[in-house]
Amino acid sequence: MLDTLLHGQEEQSSQLEQDGVEVVRGDLRDPDARARALDGVDEVVNLAAIVGDPACAREPEVSEEVNVNAARALATEAQQAGVRRFVFASTCSNYGRMADPTVPITEDGELAPVSLYARQKVSVEQALLGGEFDGLPVTCLRFATVYGVAPRMRFDLTVNEFTRDLWADRELEVFGEQFWRPYVHVRDAGRGIRTVLEADDGKVVGEVFNVGRSGENYRKLDLVEIIQEKVDRGKVSFVRRDEDPRDYKVSFDKVRERLGYETLMTVPDGIAEVAGALDEGKFEDPWDARYRNIP
Repeated sequence: MLDTLLHGQEEQSSQLEQDGVEVVRGDLRDPDARARALDGVDEVVNLAAIVGDPACAREPEVSEEVNVNAARALATEAQQAGVRRFVFASTCSNYGRMADPTVPITEDGELAPVSLYARQKVSVEQALLGGEFDGLPVTCLRFATVYGVAPRMRFDLTVNEFTRDLWADRELEVFGEQFWRPYVHVRDAGRGIRTVLEADDGKVVGEVFNVGRSGENYRKLDLVEIIQEKVDRGKVSFVRRDEDPRDYKVSFDKVRERLGYETLMTVPDGIAEVAGALDEGKFEDPWDARYRNIP
């Protein structure tokens, strides 16, 4: 595993090493680090990225170097190394703002990214699938928005953030409450990767899969209502903002029908899980900077 440990995941990486995982502490932009990570490897999953719209907007040059240039370099070197499988982590944000978000979009639908992060992911997808890396056995996974308790916890993700704030009896400001998004639990996202790695080449090579469940598209308004059913605290106000016009409802039928993949968790399950972890005091300070991708 190659990781720069940007968010201070020393505890998690040490646990992985105890479990027998070789951890290369380095930057994806470093050719030597990539070479060490690729040595003797026959499957590559590229999860490395400056993740999310706010983080990319804050450091656009760095995000371009990591999310595009280093990703392309890794693909080139993986191709030269003759790996048997290359999985690229992408995002359903690639769909941007749909003309009709009430009709779930499939993998063949129009890509209309509205953020720098999504534009970067689209550009790498197009390079990987467009023949630029001829012979590289590529699969691109467009993940729904992630939620749930994880070893490296994030409270800057919508479901987790909303649950935390209402659990803490705070006032939650919600914008774009009518816009649609799909959601997937972090463990189900990991299972999606494993499903692709274990599948026959003919089913996944050269393919794109949305990773999530078709019934797990929600509006922010829906999320608030579900949380309020489980956490009888906090106050919600709906405000108008124009900076995040994404509005997309996604179909996940392809990954279910072709690979037999189905999620095990739902958003209500995840909300209960996060609230339970907060009740148990698993996070000393859930507003600590280590739980988000930007300070």
